[in-house]
Amino acid sequence: MDYFIITSILVFLSAFFGYINVRFIKLPNTIGLTLITILFTLGVFALSYYDDTLLKAERFIISKIDFKVVLLDIMLSFLLFAGALHTDLKKLKEQRWPILVFATFGVLVSTFLIGTGVYYLLMILGLQVQFIYCLLFGALISPTDPIAVLGILKKAGAPKKLEIKIVGESLFNDGVGVVVFLTIFGLASGSESDFSLLSILELFAVEVFGGLLLGLGLGWLTYYFLKKIDDYNIEVIITLATVMSGTIIATHLHVSAPLAMVVAGLMIGGNKTRERAMSKLTEDYVDKFWELIDILLNTILFVLIGMEMLVLEFNTTYIYAGLLTIPIGLACRYISLMIPVKLFQKRLDFVPKTTLIMTWGGLRGAISIALALGLTDSMERDLFLVITYVIVIFSILVQGLTVEKLIKKLKLKPE
Repeated sequence: MDYFIITSILVFLSAFFGYINVRFIKLPNTIGLTLITILFTLGVFALSYYDDTLLKAERFIISKIDFKVVLLDIMLSFLLFAGALHTDLKKLKEQRWPILVFATFGVLVSTFLIGTGVYYLLMILGLQVQFIYCLLFGALISPTDPIAVLGILKKAGAPKKLEIKIVGESLFNDGVGVVVFLTIFGLASGSESDFSLLSILELFAVEVFGGLLLGLGLGWLTYYFLKKIDDYNIEVIITLATVMSGTIIATHLHVSAPLAMVVAGLMIGGNKTRERAMSKLTEDYVDKFWELIDILLNTILFVLIGMEMLVLEFNTTYIYAGLLTIPIGLACRYISLMIPVKLFQKRLDFVPKTTLIMTWGGLRGAISIALALGLTDSMERDLFLVITYVIVIFSILVQGLTVEKLIKKLKLKPE
């Protein structure tokens, strides 16, 4: 079965499940698609007691897809660029300092707190796991993925200042979280015998600042080329080339492709670039093209999340560990947000209960699963994959569906 057939099957399932959700269930797309795919997979498991043909076919499809490569090396760049392109750069600049602290200090503190909490939890459950592997788990579960909740925030009339914090944090902490994970992974794998604190800081700096600089360069070059012509077809293709070639360059230079795409997307989507380099027709086509890319990839992505349960090892202790890690993860996220919120809330006029809403609204998603799949067997891959999957599904289905109720209960007034 070649990649075209597999892609066609995934697109068909995405369209079919999407239709069922919009026509009958009427949940936000990412939440509905995840739920329907899980129910479909459970139905396939039940049917396999009588005829396992469909189960074998589904497992074969999943076995042919390297979820980690597909997401981190291909889809993530497109998704982050599309998200950044449609983010209000002016409002983001107003909240740049808290967003920067959330995405760096917050991720690092959350990584350490979750890693420590899970280390002692697993010890209580009788699972002896090295502390460095628990830190790896802390790094992969700390980045938030609020794609599913953004529509709910708008529907609930959440204040724009709160919405931009969640969007901005997610755009940057995805990139920072991946860098933190890769740094700890290098330390845990023992791939470098002279892995010192200096080399860790150097790797982190090169990945982060290299990615930011590459993004600035890509953004400026794209702006330059867009400004020189007025042909919406070619201009759309130029933005596509920016993402595809930029991802390859970032991989070759060993810098963070996610951060590069976020910066490039913010520059190209900024008001000044739009006014100086795009006609209204071009702007409309660029926006619609990237909205379509965003929706298509997210639809496929959340179908894949639902199907990934086929690769899990159903160990009762692992599932208990996952359920008990949910409150640990939420508590650690709340603590990691407290200091930045206290530091900036008076100066930037934060809405009431910002820490609580950002904690509950900071969903975990596909990036965490992709990173967990990248662990080696010696790093307790099966254990942490099950824990990650339990947290992600709870995050999408429970937190994602109740954020609107939380905002309404707190009676936050939209601006």
